[in-house]
Amino acid sequence: MTLAFTPPAISRLPNGLRVVCTPQLHLQRAHVALYLRVGSRFETKATNGISHFLEHMLYRGTPRLKSAHEVNEAFEAIGGSLYAATHTDFGVFSVTLPSHSIDRASALFGEVLLQPEFHDIDVEKGIVREEILEDLDDDGRQIDADNLSRALIYGEHPLGYTITGDAETVSSFETALLAQHHGRHYAAANAVLVYSGAITEAEASRLAARDFSALARGTHVPTDPPPLAQKKARVEIVENMSSQTELRVCFRARPESLHDRRAIDMLMRTIDDGMSTRLYHRICDDKGLCYDVSAGFDGYEDDGVIDFAAGVQHARTSLVTGEILALIAELAEHGPTAAELDKAKKRATWETTALIDSAEDFAGVSAGSLLFGRDETLQERLDALSAISTEDVRNVAQKIARPEHLNVIAVGLLEDGEDDRLRAIVRNFG
Repeated sequence: MTLAFTPPAISRLPNGLRVVCTPQLHLQRAHVALYLRVGSRFETKATNGISHFLEHMLYRGTPRLKSAHEVNEAFEAIGGSLYAATHTDFGVFSVTLPSHSIDRASALFGEVLLQPEFHDIDVEKGIVREEILEDLDDDGRQIDADNLSRALIYGEHPLGYTITGDAETVSSFETALLAQHHGRHYAAANAVLVYSGAITEAEASRLAARDFSALARGTHVPTDPPPLAQKKARVEIVENMSSQTELRVCFRARPESLHDRRAIDMLMRTIDDGMSTRLYHRICDDKGLCYDVSAGFDGYEDDGVIDFAAGVQHARTSLVTGEILALIAELAEHGPTAAELDKAKKRATWETTALIDSAEDFAGVSAGSLLFGRDETLQERLDALSAISTEDVRNVAQKIARPEHLNVIAVGLLEDGEDDRLRAIVRNFG
């Protein structure tokens, strides 16, 4: 399939900042976003959580806008709301609003991101501490299954850190440290600026030069390689008083950058891409073992994780785990059927082409390709997906579904020998 659309225009400012414009002039909205190499992956134990905390603090004002309220009021008055998120290995700030407001929005966007004043730091510490408490039990223990799974997989490596950090570390952050982290990561060498929607390439170039030429060039922030895979499967059981056990069955996978990435796409769609695909049909429809189950791929530039997630009755934890492991083992042995792969390709093609209809999604794909050095166009993605065979999917499943890649977390009450049954199933996998 050949896409009919205007491909993104990519340029650089004199400071080295990469600027992407994806014109979609049929839309009524415009979008501006800054993607950055920042997040818990780039932190130490002593600074864990600072990327997320800095994201919060950028709302706290500039020399002209003296508070979070003034920042939010400024964006909302022109039809948008400032959005921000910190992930493990990247952060994003963005705003979508009526196209006639993009000039003012870009200027305001640059002001907030380049000129933080870090007002009300103690107030924000209290807010973030409250956010951290959401993942802890009454005794202050970590009970978030996703956080625990990454700690089990990666240990003391930054990929095993939580994004928010802990309350004690957040309490230690001061303005000088925030400014240092901002200067290191909010730099042209670690950023991609995107304009999309109802905006022309010429207008985007003008706004980028006006509002982001003052961004420091900086240097590319490197990453430490993740630890080697363990020698055998691991399981951790965290006791927690709850109505269900939160189960995570995780496999170390392949990096975002490898050719295998598109085969992983097809593997994941075979496993979980709607209620008719293997995972939901097997666990929920056919066997009635739980209300909901899902699977997803979390890719980094040099590693990846496939997560199976379910909330299950405590006494069914080992049974559900066994079914998940049997499912991935079957795909490693036989691969998907021709019909499954054909459906997966059709759905992937439709979703890829649908990106063109979204200013936000199109911007994210374009920025992510540049930020992590993949430099893959939508057409190249479609061509790569089209070329994937059932053998490709089987081969990548074989590479992933190995005991030394398996990590299982169960957060709940596993009684009457259920804990031993779970450990035995994990130990005997493969």
